[in-house]
Amino acid sequence: MRDPYEVLGVQRGASAAAIKSAFRKLAKKHHPDANKDDPKAAERFSEVNAANEILGDEEKRKQFDRGEIDAEGKVRFQGFPGGGRGGARGAGFEHAFRGGQQGFGAGAGGAGFEDILNSMFGGAAARGARAGAQSFEFDGAGGFGGGSAYGGGIPDLDINVAMTVTLEESVKGAEKRVRLPSGKELNVKVPAGVINGQQIRLRGQGETAPGHRPGDLMITVTIAPHSTFKIDGSDLRVDLPITLYEAVLGAKVRAPTLTGAVELSIPKNTSSGRVFRLKGKGLPKADGAGDLYFTTRIMLPDGNDVELEALMEKWQSGHPYNPRSDM
Repeated sequence: MRDPYEVLGVQRGASAAAIKSAFRKLAKKHHPDANKDDPKAAERFSEVNAANEILGDEEKRKQFDRGEIDAEGKVRFQGFPGGGRGGARGAGFEHAFRGGQQGFGAGAGGAGFEDILNSMFGGAAARGARAGAQSFEFDGAGGFGGGSAYGGGIPDLDINVAMTVTLEESVKGAEKRVRLPSGKELNVKVPAGVINGQQIRLRGQGETAPGHRPGDLMITVTIAPHSTFKIDGSDLRVDLPITLYEAVLGAKVRAPTLTGAVELSIPKNTSSGRVFRLKGKGLPKADGAGDLYFTTRIMLPDGNDVELEALMEKWQSGHPYNPRSDM
């Protein structure tokens, strides 16, 4: 993945507000719903979301700036404990060790790859390396990633990737194309009702190694921010703009739902901030569906309206009231 600063088009010293603004602009520009005829829009949209996951999180951004994680959020290997010759600890470089690769030579004090594996993990690990059979990658914590699934000294063959879906795709289900670190691409069926942070496991689609079952592909789903709906668990929330006269006189207004617009009755004398609920119009869940909540926001007309101002001045003099009296 490209540098997240480059993806969002911001400088390294950009403020959090500038990053948030850039993300919103690009997410709106590349949203798949707005680019139905562009097959690459979803890929660009996913890249923008992935960049924001790092730069939009203060701690992850600091880790990236310090070189502790890469553009995909993966931890970089910081060197062997003790630093070795030249103080490798904190050097910020990332190592991946592949079976059959040559040793380090003089850079590791004359110790070869097999010697290092022997000293750290025993002879069995080194024999696997000699055979050219295993792929080892450091997880940045001083050991090989995820060994528990296969026993001591055996690397985790699972692959973890992220996938971004739209809110509509999470509700209805979809078929998405996911790109693996190797460059291989797979079509993945996203089940209807998938939730934010849920993992999809594709068995046998991970790394392979002789003598061990293939690893799995673990896909973590992220639901992209929506321009209208806000996710609240299995519920959805919408800010519903209404006019001043609709609030005072009452009205039937068109209101959006995931399955199409509905008519919502606004009673007379409705204040801004009043909440209305549509039962079962939220996100799918085990025992049915969540609810959809509308919060009214009274919007005044753009610009100065002389007649409205005159009406309010007359009304103020005859009907004064203070909604902040109990504060």
